[in-house]
Amino acid sequence: MKNNKMHLKIQTEFIKLEAALKLANATASGGMAKAVIQEGLVQVNGEICTMRGKKLYPGDEFSFEESLYCIEKQ
Repeated sequence: MKNNKMHLKIQTEFIKLEAALKLANATASGGMAKAVIQEGLVQVNGEICTMRGKKLYPGDEFSFEESLYCIEKQ
C-alpha cells in the first residue's frame, strides 16, 4: 500500500531507474539504488523491475518502500 505520491520532474526525454531513485532521494547512493533494484524491491508501472538502466518516461511511475513516484516533464 503506497502512502505517498511524489512527482519527479525531468528536463530530458527519459531518466534511468537508478538515476530516478537517486533524484528522488529514495536511496542514499547509486550503489544502494543498484542493490535495491537488483533485489527486486522496486516496481515500475506496477511490476517488479530488476533493470537498473530501465528508461522511465513522463507518465511512468515507480515505487520503492512505501512511496510512489511519478515521472513528469518539466
